[in-house]
Amino acid sequence: MNIIYIKEGEEQGLPEQVATIGFFDGVHRGHQFLIGRVRDEAERSGMASAVITFDLHPRQVLQAGYQPQLLSTLDGKLLLLSKTRVDNIIVLHFDESLAALPAREFMKEVLYRQLNVKKLIIGYDNRFGHNRSEGFEHYVQYGRELGIEVILADAFLPDDEKVSSSVIRNHIQQGEIEAANRLLGYDYTIESTIVNGCQNGRRMGFPTANLDVNGCRQLLPAAGVYAVTVRLKDSVGWKRGMMNIGKRPTFNGTTTSMEVNLFNFTGNLYGQELLVSFISKIRDERRFDSLDALSAQLMQDRDSVNRLFDEAYNIQDSIINNP
Repeated sequence: MNIIYIKEGEEQGLPEQVATIGFFDGVHRGHQFLIGRVRDEAERSGMASAVITFDLHPRQVLQAGYQPQLLSTLDGKLLLLSKTRVDNIIVLHFDESLAALPAREFMKEVLYRQLNVKKLIIGYDNRFGHNRSEGFEHYVQYGRELGIEVILADAFLPDDEKVSSSVIRNHIQQGEIEAANRLLGYDYTIESTIVNGCQNGRRMGFPTANLDVNGCRQLLPAAGVYAVTVRLKDSVGWKRGMMNIGKRPTFNGTTTSMEVNLFNFTGNLYGQELLVSFISKIRDERRFDSLDALSAQLMQDRDSVNRLFDEAYNIQDSIINNP
């Protein structure tokens, strides 16, 4: 598997390829189904398989000040794509020049000349080119002129349920983590840096790693308490934990925070990158009348999380490698 970064006009000398194209935010089960079709067609045709994606969300370039609520960072997306076993992952730099290309010019200059695409498999609801103003019939016509066979992939509808990044985002925003994970095909995971916090949890016997909300480039789940697994970015061991997302109403907080309590762990994690995978929402965030009441609830939450892992997931604690 090769990851290839391409700028406008660069020649790569790539082999003939069967490819698909899209932003592929989250690389969910629908994306995985489409990429499987690419692999199968490439094997039948004796060509290389390729996924073509972009380094930036198109609206970041086209709409000033737009901050996409992503399911995956670029690095996370590339890692997920690498697990699909395609031969080439091609990353195009998305800028105003690329955005201005009509579909035919994009197919001619980028897909045909730069990337040597001979077969293009299009997702059932995917469009590309300037203003996304053209559709599948146009792509087929342009493909005939250029020597690219254009194929429309079937929709992936497990149990008649639509699988899309927007549907998954809605589940996450509602705190419906199990539903989101089912459509993703894996546990939704965010990445952020551990920063200094208020130490309120430590004083109650529940020390927490506080994550940088502003530095997290991914969509945050709804406010509440979650069962999670956690690991340092550069380690391999996942550990049980529970996470609170919200404004800490018991402490009269006014801004959103992310605090994760790692079970059976002591140490200083400040400044390190942490990955947090969400398993299930335990309860909504709420205000407590006293610290004793909050502490009692946190003990109940920890018991609930442990029962969930023991009974439903059978996930064993592992040791985080603290470099």
